[in-house]
Amino acid sequence: MLEKVRKLLAMAEDPACTPAEAAAFTAKATELIARYGVDRALLAARDPATDPVGDRVVELLAPYALDKAGLLAAVASALRCRCVRRRSDSGFAMHLFGFASDLERVELLFTSLLVQAAHGLAGTPVPPGDQPAAFRRSWLAGFAYTVAERLRAAESVAAASPDTPERGTSVALVLADRSSRVERRMAEVYPRLRTASARRLAGGGADQGAEAGRRADLGGTGVGAGGSSELPGGRG
Repeated sequence: MLEKVRKLLAMAEDPACTPAEAAAFTAKATELIARYGVDRALLAARDPATDPVGDRVVELLAPYALDKAGLLAAVASALRCRCVRRRSDSGFAMHLFGFASDLERVELLFTSLLVQAAHGLAGTPVPPGDQPAAFRRSWLAGFAYTVAERLRAAESVAAASPDTPERGTSVALVLADRSSRVERRMAEVYPRLRTASARRLAGGGADQGAEAGRRADLGGTGVGAGGSSELPGGRG
């Protein structure tokens, strides 16, 4: 199923693809990757060995490392993973917790979205009077928020699909149990977590970032980029 997602996204990302065609490919890719998550969850409920709880660390490099962390957190939360942000020698690192299939989905999506965000920012001029770094941070915040909303909606639809044999309460219980197990795993590793303070962003790019998030392809073409995609210049 993930191979189908990759092929759909390759077509959607083709410069020759019209906006309407790209939207159609994107919608199908989003549906498939959400359904994949539910299918794997139901399979693991019958055979836990197929999808164990795990964790991995993703390094986030400058520029805009903190903003990349926000995008990764948004994707991870929407796909039933949890994350802890840590400082590292390279900037920031995110310690992700989740089931293996969900961690795979998070990395696929995040890798693709970083590239899309870089392209979107490169094609978005900074308005006169706006500070470039502030504008780009607010753009990325709007992008991350909208992408997360779209992912949550797709996950809800997949969980309630009439094509799912174990639909309804049983699916909800399976997903709730998985979320609880992820929470316990994270608490074992970080028993004294603190919630980070909310960021206040002054730039005026949130609306344009949100619009780019609505157009974004919610899938990926590879795993393991680890947040190294270059965003337009600035410090972060």
